[in-house]
Amino acid sequence: MEDPKLVRTSKYLSFILRHAPETIGLKLDNDGWAEVEELIQCAAEAGMRLDAGIIGEVVRTSDKKRFTLSHDGLRIRAAQGHSAASVNIRYAEAVPPDVLYHGTATRHIESIRIHGLVSGARHYVHLSSDEATASRVGARHGKPIVLTVHTGSMYRAGFTFFQAENGVWLTSRVPAEYLG
Repeated sequence: MEDPKLVRTSKYLSFILRHAPETIGLKLDNDGWAEVEELIQCAAEAGMRLDAGIIGEVVRTSDKKRFTLSHDGLRIRAAQGHSAASVNIRYAEAVPPDVLYHGTATRHIESIRIHGLVSGARHYVHLSSDEATASRVGARHGKPIVLTVHTGSMYRAGFTFFQAENGVWLTSRVPAEYLG
């Protein structure tokens, strides 16, 4: 997704559908869904031109599969990453692989070694299946570092994991003792 218009639209949709739908008067249901027509109308009233074509193109071309369109194409939601209080997506529990990865910036490592990984404003801690993806995530926030998360041990200790539609693994927190 190199087209500047697609990138700008993707960032806008991420902000609205994950964090701040109320800034344009949009209502998300409990599972994070918004009506596409309502999104287009609310965005227009807030000064952002969207149409079903550009939204569909962003959904289709996003390498991270950040968004999901309903089967009928009438609703859209962010796959994961929500901080909006009104959203509480019910993901199906899943058994994680023995190891997953978390990318962050080196400036956060001291706090992480003390407190572990916490969801902060988001609903979940996000984990990646591969180191390359985790490194790209970490690079968005500064000099990246990739942490190995011993998710198999966590699961056996009673921690719950979910996997979003786009493959991102989710859990409520990762205590420091499970980080390698």
